[in-house]
Amino acid sequence: MSDSAFITALQLIANFDPELLAIVSLSLRVSLSAVTIAAFIGLPLGAALALYHFPGRAILIVVFNALMGLPPVVAGLSVYLLFSRAGPLGEFGLLFTPTAMVVAQVILILPILVSLTRQRIEELHGEYAEQLSSMSVSRARRIPTLLWDARLALITVILAGLGRASAEVGAVMIVGGNIDGVTRVMTTAIVLETSKGNLALALGLGLVLMLLVALLNGMAYLIGEGTKRSLG
Repeated sequence: MSDSAFITALQLIANFDPELLAIVSLSLRVSLSAVTIAAFIGLPLGAALALYHFPGRAILIVVFNALMGLPPVVAGLSVYLLFSRAGPLGEFGLLFTPTAMVVAQVILILPILVSLTRQRIEELHGEYAEQLSSMSVSRARRIPTLLWDARLALITVILAGLGRASAEVGAVMIVGGNIDGVTRVMTTAIVLETSKGNLALALGLGLVLMLLVALLNGMAYLIGEGTKRSLG
């Protein structure tokens, strides 16, 4: 890597290069949308898995745990087959759009949110179960109560999901197609610009991506430390 590419990359960031900003903006919109949808589904589902015991619960837990390591290309291929012209949802024309990218990222991060939420709520319920039973709180009412009480820990879980989504490349490449101005996000743009020899823009995007991931990890660490202090 030449020094000039690194300097040019810093200049692109410092000058708020429009192309770089557009790619970063789309990346954040797609990842934040996916995390929001996954959180609305995953947090209550994880809490329900922690509180309710039913036939097949163990299998569901194992499946969600296994899906935490789902290869992105498999998630991307699944969404591609779903939205392709011959697929069951092909008539909606969603392939190679940001919507398809959001769906692929939701599939990737939902198991993370469900599994980590279940684990945290199970631990919390073990501490409060006797007290909640004495107050005759039903299991359905315990879900929002425990989710609220575990909110700081769950923010860390959500940040972990956002980190996975923002750094993902395989699935969004398959379903998004890396179309300039439409579906080009940071990870796919880095791959494209590197292959074209445009190292300055690729490096600039890489620096922004690293900064974003470091910021998310820093926030997760601070929230975790704050939670420990609040619990004594």
